[in-house]
Amino acid sequence: MIRAVVTDIEGTTSSLQFVKDVLFPYARERLANYVRVHQDDPQVVPLLEEVRRLAGQSLGLEEIIGQLLAWSDADEKVPPLKALQGLIWETGYRQGDFQGHVYPDAVAQLKAWHDAGICLYVFSSGSVAAQKLLFGHTRWGDLTPLFSGFFDTRIGPKRDPESYRKIAAEIDLKSQQILFLSDVKQELEAADVAGMKPIWLVREGHLESDGGYRKIGDFSEIDLVRVS
Repeated sequence: MIRAVVTDIEGTTSSLQFVKDVLFPYARERLANYVRVHQDDPQVVPLLEEVRRLAGQSLGLEEIIGQLLAWSDADEKVPPLKALQGLIWETGYRQGDFQGHVYPDAVAQLKAWHDAGICLYVFSSGSVAAQKLLFGHTRWGDLTPLFSGFFDTRIGPKRDPESYRKIAAEIDLKSQQILFLSDVKQELEAADVAGMKPIWLVREGHLESDGGYRKIGDFSEIDLVRVS
């Protein structure tokens, strides 16, 4: 029996284009100035130190900025970059520059599952702070109370089965009691190896079977009883 749902964000609950065309460019444009202005802020200092550690050398401020921009342009899932993006997006959300995009079918089904006592979690490459901002500023209001927890790549890479084992241990459930939703096959494979039940969201394109995981077009097609 499924007792919890862990969901990806990009391409699953939310439009990939919103992330690519709105969030990423917004943060990229403001990243250098944000780091220069906030380099001494208590929440930023350890992030800059982490950049130095990951780069393996003692970088100056402009070199740190250059490294961050290079990671951003390569869409690297690097924790200090993701954390800084989240801080920049926080300003954008609070200023009303944009709202977090969530598909209507996802909102309806997440609310139904929550009301039925199913525990909901997020696992995304975006930082936990960024996840909460997206779900906290939607046209449906603040959706964060629907979720029991949020996970980012600090628990491990999204394509590593061990990350999903850690999530199962963290939420104190057997892996087979957890449904995992994503639009990326390699993530589904990792969750499957860890024992979770995977379902493939295909928001655009065809749903023909390729011999892999069950594909669906939106959340309304998910029946937790059938999954079990």
